[in-house]
Amino acid sequence: MQKTSDFANGGVSFWFRDVGLPAKRAPLPGPIDVDVAIVGAGLTGLWTAYYLAQASPDLKIAIVEKEFAGYGASGRNGGWLSGEPAGQFRRYAKTHGADSAKRLQRNMFDTIDEVISVASGEDIDADIVKDGLIHVATNAAQLQRLTHHVDHLRTQGWGADDLFLLTPSELGERVQVAGARGGFWTPHCARIHPAKFMIGLAAAVERLGVTIYEDTAADSISAGTVTTGRGTVTARYVVQALEGYTDSIAGQRRKLMPMNSSMIVTEPLSPSVWAEIGWSGAELVGDSGHSFAYSQRTADGRIALGGRGVPYNFASSFAADGSTAHKAVGQLMEKLQAMFPAVAGSSVQHTWSGVLGVPRDWCAAVNFDRRTGIANAGGYVGHGLTGTNLAARTLRDLILGDDTELTRLPWVGRHARRWEVEPIRWIGASALYAAYRHADRRETHSPRPETAITAKIADTISGR
Repeated sequence: MQKTSDFANGGVSFWFRDVGLPAKRAPLPGPIDVDVAIVGAGLTGLWTAYYLAQASPDLKIAIVEKEFAGYGASGRNGGWLSGEPAGQFRRYAKTHGADSAKRLQRNMFDTIDEVISVASGEDIDADIVKDGLIHVATNAAQLQRLTHHVDHLRTQGWGADDLFLLTPSELGERVQVAGARGGFWTPHCARIHPAKFMIGLAAAVERLGVTIYEDTAADSISAGTVTTGRGTVTARYVVQALEGYTDSIAGQRRKLMPMNSSMIVTEPLSPSVWAEIGWSGAELVGDSGHSFAYSQRTADGRIALGGRGVPYNFASSFAADGSTAHKAVGQLMEKLQAMFPAVAGSSVQHTWSGVLGVPRDWCAAVNFDRRTGIANAGGYVGHGLTGTNLAARTLRDLILGDDTELTRLPWVGRHARRWEVEPIRWIGASALYAAYRHADRRETHSPRPETAITAKIADTISGR
């Protein structure tokens, strides 16, 4: 891979570099009184405001945001509007039964079309194409694991029309991934341009009468009150929607682990390179490695690829400028070229990083305490583009007091224990991903599937 003089490391994301950073909205002017105060103008916050304002136009709703709408994971992700679960089926089934967990899964599928419908209705042009998702196995161990995963998904309610195993030749008709042994395709995924979508959704929310205050950091949240450096917001209901930035609120340091995810994007690839790769559709493509890589073909003919890189920094810190560690950039470039050798002569033009919020049980949750009026949602473990919409519609029903199918989903009222104190948390997270990388290396160079035992031990220790 080559770097060019316009190579950028950091900033919010290539997505915002592509469309330009928006002008910041005005900050909170001082103390205000509203019906609903939402902390965080990412997807969870914006969707919650959108559905509440639609359902009850008389509500006075305000959003406070430290930076600008879409600054966090909502504007930095890989653009996968995926129907994969935002949590672990077995854990939802353990607390609420298998049928309830299956309903959550079906709602995730349906939510993809809900997002696409809103984008169409609100005239949001975000390069959305629903061509599905491919997971590919590139060695014997990955193929065995992928096959077992498909079997598990079948027991979790994925029917004949939800999932299709692909032989190497069938996979090659969609995309040529080096060393592919097979894979599966699901129609339940759409490509999306995160920044275009965030800008469009924020504008739609404002058209409904919601006020977004940017450059306004929340310091603490309590019943009926959001305290900021620019004034206090008093509200009947407070919605916390901070995902990976949850630890910025007093008393919530160990609630969610802010896990880094990093991305690179190539220059626009030539027609000859695309012909060699054979990726003519808008399918999203992920591998079956333990450390996992996710990619999309952008609307302007680039490959954007992401992975965990350096997944966790000591004491939940992360690079405020969005920069990616040099080591992680190298790992992502190696992964890109390993999957798509034809890009070897092309340049990488941008790398960036963001954080997602990971609960201790690796399961997303939606909560509302009617006594205090405080609601929150998050912990989507990488499936927030879809999960945020479903969570927001659930919060709407909970806040408005409606008893619906959504309010009975198994992630409602879920509370995970807190993450361990430092340095245990940092040692554990670092060892976890070191084990995954070790397992991936072993699997790449060995024909024996049982080399994945290292990763299985890591899964057990981490609780994944």
